[in-house]
Amino acid sequence: QVHLVESGGGLVQPGGSLRLSCAASTSLFSIDVMGWYRQAPGEQRELVAQFQRWGSTQYADSVKGRFIVSKDNAKNTVYLQMNSLKPEDTAVYYCNAVYYGQTSWGQGTQVTVSS
Repeated sequence: QVHLVESGGGLVQPGGSLRLSCAASTSLFSIDVMGWYRQAPGEQRELVAQFQRWGSTQYADSVKGRFIVSKDNAKNTVYLQMNSLKPEDTAVYYCNAVYYGQTSWGQGTQVTVSS
């Protein structure tokens, strides 16, 4: 398994921005799929954005045009830039990776969008 450490959550006003980071314990070149999920209270965990090692990137419809997933291979780190945040984006955000067929999760970071 790969160890994932998230950072960057917090409280932000509607319309604001946050950037989440997820540092992996291994090279991103060896990870098949990596991205972000979120879980709001009383809701199921849902995919936010992810990219595949072979180049494909996916976004949830609810975040398209507002969120951008990117990576820094030299730092083994994936980022989620979140812009134009809405109260409905409030959730615990989890980093996720599929590595040699095994799925790993980070500990989660809280994002709260409120005035």
